[in-house]
Amino acid sequence: MSIQLSRLSKRLNAIPKAVRQAVQPSLIQSGEELAQRMRHLAPEDTGALKDSIEVTPPGQSTPAYSQPGGSTVAHDNQVLVTAGNSDVRYPHLVEYGTADAPAQPFFWPAFRLTKKRIANRVKRAVRKAVKEAR
Repeated sequence: MSIQLSRLSKRLNAIPKAVRQAVQPSLIQSGEELAQRMRHLAPEDTGALKDSIEVTPPGQSTPAYSQPGGSTVAHDNQVLVTAGNSDVRYPHLVEYGTADAPAQPFFWPAFRLTKKRIANRVKRAVRKAVKEAR
């Protein structure tokens, strides 16, 4: 393990558990907001793609075949937003297009539109939790 990675790991482990727990609601709220924006931007067609967009809270596993990541377990302070499942295995083809179908981006535009709000919400929650933990 590199020196920088071990240093970062030590710093993250030094964060009190109460602070980590206090931040989780803002992470989940941010994930839900991002998922809602993705659903709004996703093409309608059958609605299966929109229905496959899910928010995975900390400690839970993402659906099999979801994009990006497949079956992945979210870490303590991580919320994963994915599109796709065992029935909907084509979100990446919709996002980036194919030789026969034009791209209909929904995933990354939603992320770019929501990124700043999410970052600000989480920063506020961290500051508040740290102040209360003192």
